[in-house]
Amino acid sequence: MPQTDDELLAFDTSDLEDWDEQRARAALGGRHGALYRNHLRIALHLDSWAEAEGRRTDVDAHYRAGYRQALQDMAAFLRQTYYLPRDPD
Repeated sequence: MPQTDDELLAFDTSDLEDWDEQRARAALGGRHGALYRNHLRIALHLDSWAEAEGRRTDVDAHYRAGYRQALQDMAAFLRQTYYLPRDPD
């Protein structure tokens, strides 16, 4: 079952330095809304991946921490609309 926009936006924004809910909702309603919804779904997957990486015991702790941070950063950038085309609607 497809997720609603509210479900896709139901994530913790406290660590996002550039979160703007109005910008996110405008993106959902704009020309690239389908692309942004896809980005939000990818971000959910990256969250799960980062969580799984945090449980790994077969790699160095510094490597694990860096890998998790990279996944979390990518999810944050996707959520903050950074990878949407900047052409006008």
